[in-house]
Amino acid sequence: MRLSLSRLAVRAIAQFCAPAAAPALALTIAIFAGHAADARAQSLPTASRTGDLQIGGGFVFAISHYNFTPITLIGGTGYVTFDWRTHWGLEGDFHHARGTQDSTIYERTYEIGPRIFLTRGAMTPYAKVMLGRGVYNFHNGIANVAYNIYTYGGGADFRVARSWNVRADYELQNWMGFPLGTLHPSVMTIGMAYHFNSHGAPDFPR
Repeated sequence: MRLSLSRLAVRAIAQFCAPAAAPALALTIAIFAGHAADARAQSLPTASRTGDLQIGGGFVFAISHYNFTPITLIGGTGYVTFDWRTHWGLEGDFHHARGTQDSTIYERTYEIGPRIFLTRGAMTPYAKVMLGRGVYNFHNGIANVAYNIYTYGGGADFRVARSWNVRADYELQNWMGFPLGTLHPSVMTIGMAYHFNSHGAPDFPR
């Protein structure tokens, strides 16, 4: 059926496009159609689902620096991952952490970006690159400013039950345009997530 559609597309192009451009455009469409059919045929036996979704939350411990002074922060996180390919997916993270010595200081981040992962038994290690916004609340609320951020990170999800994963995660955040130089918080997360399959029912991780 897919090959028939490809032939019809080629004929239509030959009839309605300019004679000089038609052969190249028709060949391009035919090649893409062939690749799509091959990819579909290869993926059907191993990945009949549309994607894998997990939603989780956890505890955050962070080490930050302001005015060349180390600051430790603790707080919470929420995260969502959606994996639509065998080794590729998308992740969104939210963090909110307050200073342990000065609770008027907090860092809040919103991030999204691609991730790459491998499944090894019950463990799924991953790496991620993310972009987003970070909000820094300064001492005693003298200022509350938002900055663009980018993040490198990674970790692993561990299957502990049919529909539950435990996560260990690390991020190195970079806050651009921060006073006295770029802010580079190190953020560590321990969390747990509920995993869904493509039909909305609980299932094992990838």
